[in-house]
Amino acid sequence: MKLNYKRTFFVGLAFLSICSFWQLYDNIIPLILKNTFGIGETVTGVIMALDNVLALFLLPLFGILSDRTNTRWGRRTPFIVVGTIASTIFMMIIPIADQNKQFVVFIIALGLVLLSMGTYRSPAVALMPDLTPKPLRSMANAIINLMGAVGGLISLVLIMIFVKKEKSPDYVPTTPPNYIPLYTVVALIMLIAVIVLLVTIRENKMRDEVAVYNADEPEERIEVKNEPMKPEVKRSLIFLVASIFLWFTAYNAVTTAFSRYTEVVWKLGAGGFTTCLLVATGAAIVSYIPIGIIASKIGRKKTILIGISLITFSYVCGCFFAEYSSLINVVFAITGIGWAAINVNSYPMIVEMSKGSDVGKYTGYYYTFSMTAQIMTPILSGALLEFVSYRTLFPYAVFFSVGSFITMLFVKHGDAKPEKKQKMLENFDVED
Repeated sequence: MKLNYKRTFFVGLAFLSICSFWQLYDNIIPLILKNTFGIGETVTGVIMALDNVLALFLLPLFGILSDRTNTRWGRRTPFIVVGTIASTIFMMIIPIADQNKQFVVFIIALGLVLLSMGTYRSPAVALMPDLTPKPLRSMANAIINLMGAVGGLISLVLIMIFVKKEKSPDYVPTTPPNYIPLYTVVALIMLIAVIVLLVTIRENKMRDEVAVYNADEPEERIEVKNEPMKPEVKRSLIFLVASIFLWFTAYNAVTTAFSRYTEVVWKLGAGGFTTCLLVATGAAIVSYIPIGIIASKIGRKKTILIGISLITFSYVCGCFFAEYSSLINVVFAITGIGWAAINVNSYPMIVEMSKGSDVGKYTGYYYTFSMTAQIMTPILSGALLEFVSYRTLFPYAVFFSVGSFITMLFVKHGDAKPEKKQKMLENFDVED
């Protein structure tokens, strides 16, 4: 049995489309709120947290709905197609409202696009396991995650092309950028990606083919235990989810505010932040394989602690740059490597602790704590940016990152050393 790379590539186009949008959203929406509508940092943080609030409800809801759907086009495909069409329509209203300074229209369009995106993310993610035999899902998931990273890189490159980097003495661009061409190209990429998926993927037929493979696989042994989790394991779980909350609090604060930070502190134009983020994303991608090798030798906990140390060091360095320097790109490369080391190993530790219990429930803990951090931190960090100083951003990240290192020291379980991957691509297999 071999993985159908061509099919997996086409399935991954949905995730590429999704990640292209979110990279655009995270970096451009805060600039529009600040420069066009004069929204303060605290309110901007609240608005930027809305997608995570909606995700807590929409992702499981539409995942369940797609499980129960049965059409001639399949279970997941209708949600992907309709969701993408609706999202691209509503997202095009955003730059138009920006150009015409129509705040009410902007907010309505933003809310509608967030709702639309929430309707098809879970179905898009679920399409891969539906169409991939069980033994090959790890490698397929690696390809899907890489395509998502490519989608984010595409949007960063487009921002670099379409948004001019002009310095302004007032820290605010003298002429607001016209984002309509940028949004148009990203919307076209999203539509083209899903059109190709629709043409190449016959979901019902392929799912039936995969069902034959899966029928030949031995049933997974389900271990049922009625006794509660051991106190020492539960203690480790509590410290681990606390660590997850803390490092997401630090990291998401930086990623959400960075496009504005580069304008105000480093005096760069609206597109000046893209190079740093490209370096960080690229460094994360190329470091997955070495990180997988390191974790297989020294264990997950030590690898995570190394990752926290690297990313904390990068935040500390960020505190000392009064203006932009090429050395900042080196710092962001360290950020990408550190974040990859954390992200690769944290979810498997939770799964390891949940053996003999409900794995799905403990997976939910991971997403609950990570999403809660991403809801809280734009608001809290935004208030500090607005009422204290923009220079609080990196010290804020250092504080919570150091906190995650301390709590991680108390995690004593879930540290089984992963088996060495037989295929290189399996080292990219990261839960999203």
